[in-house]
Amino acid sequence: MVELEVQGSVHVLHMNEGENRFNPPFLRAVHAALDVIEAFEGPCALVTTGAGKFFSNGLDLEWLGSGDDATGFIESVHALLGRILGLNVYTVAAVNGHAFAGGAMLASVHDCVIMRADRGYWCLPEVDLGLPLTKEMYAALAAHVEPRTLARAALTGYRFSAEEAVAAGIASEALPENEVLARGIQIAADLADKNRSVIAAHKLLLYGDAIATTTAGLP
Repeated sequence: MVELEVQGSVHVLHMNEGENRFNPPFLRAVHAALDVIEAFEGPCALVTTGAGKFFSNGLDLEWLGSGDDATGFIESVHALLGRILGLNVYTVAAVNGHAFAGGAMLASVHDCVIMRADRGYWCLPEVDLGLPLTKEMYAALAAHVEPRTLARAALTGYRFSAEEAVAAGIASEALPENEVLARGIQIAADLADKNRSVIAAHKLLLYGDAIATTTAGLP
């Protein structure tokens, strides 16, 4: 289940689907939440978080192997990354646990990443899975992740702990589990009254190529 909770000026996107793997129902729910935020008028910021030991483990490989129609699926994943990257509010990923593959990408397209210090890794395991990044996924990651860090992650599949992620610039802070979400909400609340049109304009200046690449499949 994906739920959007409003706490004052902060919209908290709760992902409560176990490993929070990307499949059509999950993507539709998150896209719908972004629709609500985009349509919301007034001060606003976004915090995205998971539950338990998972932030997100990325693509639902079991669903992909089920034989169901996957037309437009990867394009929807790309668009999700691009929409958050260019969202006209400040965004915080409160990473409560493991962020692997697409989950690592999802965390990284937020403006700020707070990670749980005692459990969970940020990892791009595609090199071990035999599933290369698409140019859209790479563009989304490269918008925030420093080149040498991204090269190490993509070429080795290294699992970054929270402390290592902070040192590498992937995350801003590493905190105890019970402080991660509260800190994310605090940061978001402090920045919720920033001018949304200027945020959108500045994100286009900062990440315009990546936003255009990832959202090219949107209608």
